Amino acid sequence: MSIPATQMRPGMIIKFKNDLHSVFSVEHRTPGNLRAFIQAKLTNIRTGASFTERFRSPDPIERVYVDEVKMEYLYNDGDDYYFMDDKFEQTMLKRDILGDAVDYLTPNLGIAVSFHDGKAVGIDLPTAVVMTVVETEPGIKSATASSVTKPAKTETGLVVQVPPFINEGEKIRVDTAEGAYMSRA
Repeated sequence: MSIPATQMRPGMIIKFKNDLHSVFSVEHRTPGNLRAFIQAKLTNIRTGASFTERFRSPDPIERVYVDEVKMEYLYNDGDDYYFMDDKFEQTMLKRDILGDAVDYLTPNLGIAVSFHDGKAVGIDLPTAVVMTVVETEPGIKSATASSVTKPAKTETGLVVQVPPFINEGEKIRVDTAEGAYMSRA
C-alpha cells in the first residue's frame, strides 16, 4: 500500500529499492524559497546499514504491513528495550532498530510491535503520548498561550518546546510524528 512521504513515521517499515527498511527518523524540511521535502534516516532490515534519503512530499512510499502484535513497553537495560504481549511473553528490541521512537517510550505504554518472518523489526507508536516534564525554567503565573516557548526536558530525555506556563512535574501530551507539544494532559 502506498502512502505519501509526509505520512512516514519513526518505527514504520517501508519497501525502498526492493528491500525492507525501518524508518529511524523523519524530518520535514522547507529550505528558503525551494520546495519542501522529507528527509528520512532509513535502516536496511537485512543488512543493518543506515543512510539518509530525501523524498518529495507527494512521493509514494510503499509501506509494508507486517504482523503486528499489541504489546506494552516494560523497561530498558542500556540499549535493550523490553516489551510484553498479552500472553506475558517478552520481546527485546535493540535501540538501533527502534531509532528515535525510544524518545517516546514510557513505562506501560501500549504499542504495536512489527514482526516480519518471525523477527521483531520495529514498532508503531501512538500518534500522541503523555510525558512528565522533569526539567524546565520556572513558569510564569500570568502567562497565556502565545508564540513564546521554552525548552522542557521530559522523563525520557526528549526536549520539547512548551509554552511558558508549563512547570516541572506537569504531564504534557507530545505528538510522536513531530516531537512537538500538543497540550497539557
